[in-house]
Amino acid sequence: MRVRPRSIRSRDTVIAAVIAALVFGATAAGADVAVRTTVRAELLRQTQADARRISGGLRDGTLPTPIPDTRGDIVLQVVEPGGRVRNANTSATDRPPVSTLWPSSHMRVRDYTECRGSWPDRDCSVVEAIRVSTAPDSPVVYAAKPLPAHLHNGLLEAVLVLGVLALAALAARITWCVVGRTLGPVEAIRAQLAEISATDLSRRVPQPPGEDEISQLARTANATLDRLEKAVARQRQFASDASHELRTPIAGLRANLEDAAMHPDDNDLRAVVASALRDTDRLESIVTDLLLLARIGTGGTVAHETVDLGALAAAELRRRTSAHEIVTGFADGVTVSAVRMQLVRLLGNLLDNAERYADSTVRVEVARAGPWALLTVADDGPGIPPADRERVFERFTRLDTARSRGAGGAGLGLAIAREIAHAHGGTLTIAATGTGAHLTLRLPATA
Repeated sequence: MRVRPRSIRSRDTVIAAVIAALVFGATAAGADVAVRTTVRAELLRQTQADARRISGGLRDGTLPTPIPDTRGDIVLQVVEPGGRVRNANTSATDRPPVSTLWPSSHMRVRDYTECRGSWPDRDCSVVEAIRVSTAPDSPVVYAAKPLPAHLHNGLLEAVLVLGVLALAALAARITWCVVGRTLGPVEAIRAQLAEISATDLSRRVPQPPGEDEISQLARTANATLDRLEKAVARQRQFASDASHELRTPIAGLRANLEDAAMHPDDNDLRAVVASALRDTDRLESIVTDLLLLARIGTGGTVAHETVDLGALAAAELRRRTSAHEIVTGFADGVTVSAVRMQLVRLLGNLLDNAERYADSTVRVEVARAGPWALLTVADDGPGIPPADRERVFERFTRLDTARSRGAGGAGLGLAIAREIAHAHGGTLTIAATGTGAHLTLRLPATA
């Protein structure tokens, strides 16, 4: 069973420590080999120079006795067959031969390292042995120089291992600090998300500056919280609206039915059924409008299409019958990218509102103003006071004048129209005019 650290910080630290140990270990091994090779080559160069000088002096008979010292720590000996030291320098006088290796006549020069004793008291030397001639009784010249103690007692390797461990620990420490600093904002985001509950979606996660992945994560989390807060607000608004608006027609319908059930002989059954059907139609209309409000702008995958606003308005006017004069003015080629059925509902609500309060004339116009497509629906009715021109877009809002429940409507038509406009990236406003209500839809126009 594999065991791995649970946190990203721990995993990254372990990985960094292992990689650092491997890299520094390979570097240390290379350094060990390089140091040994370099030191041995230098010592061998010194022993070769002295050994060949002595061999030459022995051949031409100019070698003095004892052999003069050239370096204080080098051992120079001339050894005859049988192991007797015939001549030596001062540091090698009265010492046994430095080596038992005897070069053959076919390989007169030998370079090697010879060690004596056991660890940790072992001594090692770089030796060059030269057979003076090929004669059977030829002496052998030995030149030996001791290796530094740290190269044969393990001290160099111990120092390198400690260095590798120290560097790996340093790399792990740096990784721990860097990853901790990097993941600090992530922990802050996690802690903030853990504290956010369904009852308080107004809080947002801290957003660090910059354009790195953590900043993008924070922005995405905040955008998701924005959408979630709006969705929950819509759900709560739907519940509030439904409980507020459906209570009255349901109570009236229940009262009529209970009265008819308790006093069947005192009620006209046809009138009771007709009243119940009217209340049922009203309930159905309110529920349909509330469901539409709950769906608009929730990010559903509703396909958009290119819609000609003038053709859409003309088709809607042909479909309707009106008791008022309809004045139109449609510019050609004013198109928008939208959900056609939602625009039909928006236009229908505006026309219903205009016809409900118009005295004699309803005017419908389609035009283009720069990058915007404009749809205006106006009536010549009592108009809307300036103080109420935003309030009429609130749900279930009815003004105290002619625009009241007695004039019909549940107070959702303009609210639905504005929600549709906002869902399409546009606006729905009431123009400041002297007479009548002038509602203008502004949507981004397509090419």
